[in-house]
Amino acid sequence: MTTKKLENLFLKYQKDWLNDNSKVKLSAKSRRIGFTWVQSFEDVKDALSLKIRSKVCDVWFTSADLSAAKEYINYCKFWAKALNEGLKDLGEVVIDEDKDIKALSLEFKNGARINAISSNPSAFRSKGGKVVIDEFAFHKNPNELWKAAKPVITWGYPLRIISSLNGTNNLFYKFIQLIKQGKLKWSLHEIDIYRAVEDGLVDKIYDRKTTEKERKEWLEELKESCGDDVTWQQEFCCVAVDEASAFITYEDINACCENTLFDDLSKVKDDLYIGFDVARKKDLSVISVFEKKGSVCYLRHFLELANVRFSDQKRILYKLMQHEKVKRLCIDSTGIGMQMAEDTQLEFGKSRVEPITFTNKSKEELAYKLYYAFQDRNIRFPNIEEIKDDIHSMRRIPTATGSIRFDADRSETDGHADRFWSFALAIFAATNKPYQKPTIISKRANIYKGQNSELDLRGLGGILRGADFGM
Repeated sequence: MTTKKLENLFLKYQKDWLNDNSKVKLSAKSRRIGFTWVQSFEDVKDALSLKIRSKVCDVWFTSADLSAAKEYINYCKFWAKALNEGLKDLGEVVIDEDKDIKALSLEFKNGARINAISSNPSAFRSKGGKVVIDEFAFHKNPNELWKAAKPVITWGYPLRIISSLNGTNNLFYKFIQLIKQGKLKWSLHEIDIYRAVEDGLVDKIYDRKTTEKERKEWLEELKESCGDDVTWQQEFCCVAVDEASAFITYEDINACCENTLFDDLSKVKDDLYIGFDVARKKDLSVISVFEKKGSVCYLRHFLELANVRFSDQKRILYKLMQHEKVKRLCIDSTGIGMQMAEDTQLEFGKSRVEPITFTNKSKEELAYKLYYAFQDRNIRFPNIEEIKDDIHSMRRIPTATGSIRFDADRSETDGHADRFWSFALAIFAATNKPYQKPTIISKRANIYKGQNSELDLRGLGGILRGADFGM
């Protein structure tokens, strides 16, 4: 089969890569979209046709592990056979006896070789030819590898750097930024899973034309199988998520997950502490109710209120506050939360209700209380992705004045780290000494006892929206 006919087998993003003849190309790409497949075709083609200074083009391929190197060599053998080119499989050959460096090698009739070597930087020393670095962001010593590999192409051979992302603290991510800033005159290809699906990946997998619904379901299933958002973003969406910059890591978050919610708060035997992050339309109002057993706080009840009237939010909160085990509530009194906090403190007293205005200083104290609860494994809550991702979204950001602020990106559907702050308020309530001054609790609090029986909070853990209140 001719080269042209074989090229028609590829999807658009693969053809774009093949048709780019830049000396240096870099691809930030999703996992498992056929990039090693298309790169092996380019390398076989170059080994057969490319000459620099009248010399044939040897190819030096390296990946982060041996299994990837073997897969690559098998692909190269497939393309050589498809092109009816004679090929000798040399197997594993020693390329540096003193350093015990070996390569899986293929040799063509014209004398050109394709060599798949280890990620040991020394393997590139004293070599010349085309260089392909696969999964560069995952190599153990990327800086040393780069120093050894870059001189290999000195005489004009091509260089290919391919990888999915692995945070921001690595050379691969730095290269991407330098290209985007115009400081490196390299060719950049970014292919996330959505682009791959748009260009026909699911059709290729199913071996037929798929519907939009099928493609959407395939993407949803793939995302669900990732288990967490960091894996999805980095491995498939070309988004660098640096775990080092997360205030609370997924490792700490996952270590604190267990099934804790109660259908009925009458099961509670120890003191309850509530955190209420107040919102109305733009963000979520979130109520978290923790039971404290010894030093460990267990999430027993959890409510997200989306676009719910303040009057309905107040009824829900007051119903919870009537529980005999509720020891203390910390409530967001910033902006629109001020009235709710004032009214609740009037009803239930200063010893049980503490309004907290969000400032940089108060946020820092709240955030660190929650941080240490995770560090010491003194918090437990269900393995719910929305909660975990919300907690992980918080970032500790230095300001230009040298102070620290805590913030997270706002989501159109999931608010602005509202679950994080609700948790933080509840943990603060459970770990700080309450207001001690004797206070007469308003008698009006009694009017809620025995009333509003239709507002049964048993089994209400979840998300409530304005529509649920006839809005």
